[in-house]
Amino acid sequence: MAELRHLVLVLGDQLDPQAAAFDGFDPARDAVWMAEVAEESTHVWSSQPRIAVFLAGMRHFAEALRAAGRPLHYRTLDDPANRGTLAAELSATMEASRPTRLVMTAPGDWRVLQALRGVAAAHGLPLELRPDRHFYATVQDFAAHARGRATVRMEYYYRALRQRHGVLMEADGGPAGGQWNFDHYNRGSFGARGPQGLPVPRRFAPDALTQEVLALVRRRLGDHPGSPDAFDWPVTPQDARAALDDFVQHRLPHFGRYQDAMWPGEPWLYHARISAALNLKLLDPRDAVAAAEAAWRAGRVPLAAAEGFVRQILGWREYVRGVYWTQMPGYLERNALGATADLPAWYWTGDTPMACLRDTLGQTLRLGYAHHIQRLMVTGLYAMLLGVDPRQVHAWYLSVYVDAVEWVELPNTLGMSQYADGGLMGSKPYAASGRYIQKMAAGYCKGCRFDPAQRTGDTACPFTVLYWDFLARHQPLLAGNRRMAYPLQALARIPAAERARISLQAARLRHPDTAAGTDAGT
Repeated sequence: MAELRHLVLVLGDQLDPQAAAFDGFDPARDAVWMAEVAEESTHVWSSQPRIAVFLAGMRHFAEALRAAGRPLHYRTLDDPANRGTLAAELSATMEASRPTRLVMTAPGDWRVLQALRGVAAAHGLPLELRPDRHFYATVQDFAAHARGRATVRMEYYYRALRQRHGVLMEADGGPAGGQWNFDHYNRGSFGARGPQGLPVPRRFAPDALTQEVLALVRRRLGDHPGSPDAFDWPVTPQDARAALDDFVQHRLPHFGRYQDAMWPGEPWLYHARISAALNLKLLDPRDAVAAAEAAWRAGRVPLAAAEGFVRQILGWREYVRGVYWTQMPGYLERNALGATADLPAWYWTGDTPMACLRDTLGQTLRLGYAHHIQRLMVTGLYAMLLGVDPRQVHAWYLSVYVDAVEWVELPNTLGMSQYADGGLMGSKPYAASGRYIQKMAAGYCKGCRFDPAQRTGDTACPFTVLYWDFLARHQPLLAGNRRMAYPLQALARIPAAERARISLQAARLRHPDTAAGTDAGT
């Protein structure tokens, strides 16, 4: 092989053959570099399903690169010569191949970017970062939109992107249906009977290559949380597209109405199961958005369903990426609520008598998945009310979910879920009592020994106890927020003696090992 011109770096969440890193690729002078390393599974204690998704996706992508005739330096996790970190593996390849330049698509993780920059600097080589065309907008676009604004809300950025890209727009330039957001129609619950006739999502049985990955995970990483036994995620572009088509045909029509609903034992409901494929770049978000819009225009799905789905992709994904890259690295240190408690150990086992948390945690560990309301208003809500250190919450979310890449996970967890950024992302904390969970998933509360209506006592729902305690503890901070006026007024109407009992019971929940009383973690 002639002198190596470009060593093109591809990370586990950059599995797109059309990425900018491949622009001008010359097989005679360039090569691709990929590495499976223990560091990426241990810097947070990643779950087995999450590890398997990344490794299976990487190995299938490597297979496609070889088939396309692209020279490839690929280090497997079980290679005895594996050095364990991206930096060490890249350094070794550079010493052996001596490229004149490193090229890559801009990564989605600040930590990884700094590590790779360090290697390039140590070798005295340029690292060329090319724009990530996977997204509708650049980080610079977001920064320009945010400039001069005291707060940057997703809704207005979403509207700007819809206008710019002509998504769900009328011929006169207005939004489809005469309004931008149909969120009011996206809050339905299943009622006491629960969901009826749910369509079963398409499954993707592991092929031989994925089976090798699952065996490796069991053998080398079997002490990590969760299990790969139920693994059926799409790990190729073809399967990712099939998953999208299955969703649009069978579940999108009801996604809008029930996207916030929950039910025990039903992890998928009407959700898409494509977030991991999107975040690993196996699926182009434009294809997902176009498929939803086409289904609405053809009369196959309601506008509220199409818009609710589009908002998740063209709205939230673009918005949180902008927040992440304009706020890092300091964003990781934010802790507006001064939360310092440890994450309960049972978040790693699901061993709790709270039915909603037991079901959501068990599902998360088994599948590496929970939908956005389970994350925001069950696992995230309890951690915020309990006062858990937001960095611990962040590490847990990054560890357990198959779709977790830091650019999307950190703002959603630290900002949206934990309010640790003090309102940069959300205009108020997403605080609620057990009654919210009862409304959105009556099945959880029906099978639980705790009563969402009770604020104190042995049968009081821990969510409800902690909710009122949260309001009391943070009253000075929240008093200036007009959206918190009503709950704070309700707090003021609780008699002082009952407020004292709430405070005592909440303290027992936060410190079950040092105080007698109700312990919802055992």
